[in-house]
Amino acid sequence: MTTAIVVGSGPNGLAAALTLASEGVEVTVLEAADKLGGGTRSSELTLPGLLHDECSAAHPLAVDTPFSRRFDLAGHGLTWRWPEIQYAHPLDGGTGAAAYRSVDETAAALGSDGRAWRSVFGALAERFDDITADFLRPMLHIPEHPLKLTRFGLYSALPAALLARRWSTEEARALFAGVAAHAFRPFGSPMSSAIGVALGTAAHRYGWPVAEGGSASINRAMIALAEDAGARFETGVQVNSLAELDADIVMLDLAPAAAARIAGDRMPRRIARALTRYRHGPGTFKVDFAVDGGIPWAYEPARQAGTIHVGGGLREIAACEKLLHAGRMPETPFVLVCQQYLADPGRSHGDAHPVYSYAHVPAGYTGDATAQIEAQIERFAPGFRDRILARTARSVAQTESHNANYVGGDVVTGSNDALQLVFRPRVALNPYAIGIPGVYICSAATPPGAGAHGMCGYNAALSALRRIDPQRHDPDAPDANTSELASGSVRRR
Repeated sequence: MTTAIVVGSGPNGLAAALTLASEGVEVTVLEAADKLGGGTRSSELTLPGLLHDECSAAHPLAVDTPFSRRFDLAGHGLTWRWPEIQYAHPLDGGTGAAAYRSVDETAAALGSDGRAWRSVFGALAERFDDITADFLRPMLHIPEHPLKLTRFGLYSALPAALLARRWSTEEARALFAGVAAHAFRPFGSPMSSAIGVALGTAAHRYGWPVAEGGSASINRAMIALAEDAGARFETGVQVNSLAELDADIVMLDLAPAAAARIAGDRMPRRIARALTRYRHGPGTFKVDFAVDGGIPWAYEPARQAGTIHVGGGLREIAACEKLLHAGRMPETPFVLVCQQYLADPGRSHGDAHPVYSYAHVPAGYTGDATAQIEAQIERFAPGFRDRILARTARSVAQTESHNANYVGGDVVTGSNDALQLVFRPRVALNPYAIGIPGVYICSAATPPGAGAHGMCGYNAALSALRRIDPQRHDPDAPDANTSELASGSVRRR
């Protein structure tokens, strides 16, 4: 029987394990932490009875993918829940803007900018199923829907500051700026619109749902399915070298430099250089709150929104993101706030509600951003501080210690600059192969990037299966790189 070892149990490691096990491969997952799940863990971080997500919170790109369609996650406990408003952006003075599932409803609320919002996101949302069929795969492939992908690509290629000129009002520009900021990139840089266009379109096609019972429900469903297929899981196991492993297939759900370190001299030097030079982006400083009665946003629609982008208007957010890339901490940082309990009330306890937040901070930031996060929320929700029942902070160093893939606090596992958006973790026909027969990298540093969608692991597993059976036909499989997919095994000693 073909055997596989998966190192790391984040959503991509779990997706790889499940995909391989479902094809009859004997799979063992090794996790260094004492708890499975990586970025999809949830726990009571503030008060008893309040459930907080430890990293991933909303999941717009996980709802409908080749991976989610293939495996019955719903039948194993995963239920998606949607807030009334997908995301909102409050501004000073009690104004703001909100994104609804409906493009038309969103456009109507934007007034004079509604037509322009519809022109960008309406056509993309209608075609998004076909577009995602292409962009959830490695970039170097023959597109299934080239014309639809071209429109998406033209918008994505623009600097966010340039695309924002499609709108004239501060509200519409801020609504786009907030979602574009998920890229952790200066708004003047090429392709800094890409993440904003993808997530904004996803809001209108799939919404920004949360997992009922916390994001841990995602990993629990994957684990249950994988165990049904025969996979085994071991926690508290630190892997330091490929020499420790004995399997036909090894999947590394690790940051690129860690993968290169574990591979050691077995990895070709050119690939080792590429992986060790892989660029990480800014960090995050996370604070979870227990809030009595919820946050009293001055902009009323924000009280029904699952995600709130806090940071003022387009110019203010753009200035913050520019400072981060100069290694400087903004006085008023961009803050992402999630109110998952609105869609999933079981996370609350009575009138005490869990609130998730993090600020964008420079990579490796050593300060404490708690006061700045609270001040930013208070700015748009006067009286917020008086409602705080408890709080817990996670610094950049603690974030990296909690999950080693988050180098320097980088929770998206890699800078989203133009080159790495197209080629990650390196320029290669098969980005999952690392030059050692049977060994693959499958973390969020590989296509299609960050998120609890599991597609990085799924794609990598298909690449491994194609190596085992070259005649295997699977439209989702990355093209084989025969020079890097030669036969061979990795041994555990």
